[in-house]
Amino acid sequence: MIRLIKRYGGASRKLYDTEESRYVSLEELSAWIRAGQELQVVDSTSGEDVTAQTLAQSIYEDHRRGASLLSGDFLHEVIRRGGEALSQGADRVQAKVDSMVRSSVDRLAHASAAQEDMALLKHRLSELEATLAQLETKTETPRSTTRTRSNRKTTRK
Repeated sequence: MIRLIKRYGGASRKLYDTEESRYVSLEELSAWIRAGQELQVVDSTSGEDVTAQTLAQSIYEDHRRGASLLSGDFLHEVIRRGGEALSQGADRVQAKVDSMVRSSVDRLAHASAAQEDMALLKHRLSELEATLAQLETKTETPRSTTRTRSNRKTTRK
């Protein structure tokens, strides 16, 4: 189900979630989208669909906070392909851009999963190293006691 967000004009550009009857931030919209929620953002005065502009603003804000997922090369390509919409069929170009975005997001998802796997492996490796260190400590103590006893026996002779 698509969640309806109303954007109120003026300098504030407030976003109102009609489902929860409250104002929301761009960060919340991004979190909902990451969780799989589909959104439609509509200008409250004109009724115009402003979803694309709002999502672009969300991407910009993520980038400002240092959480950018899109490279400069990728954004250049999106702008280039978007400019072709005037000379070619807009639907064809939009389909190309959508395909390019999907493939990039898929690659990011695989990279993210690999990073999570690597973090888990590093964590398990550190646990294993800690366990090995404990085992070494436990096994060294009896040996040193045994050596001391054998040294005592040797000294008594």
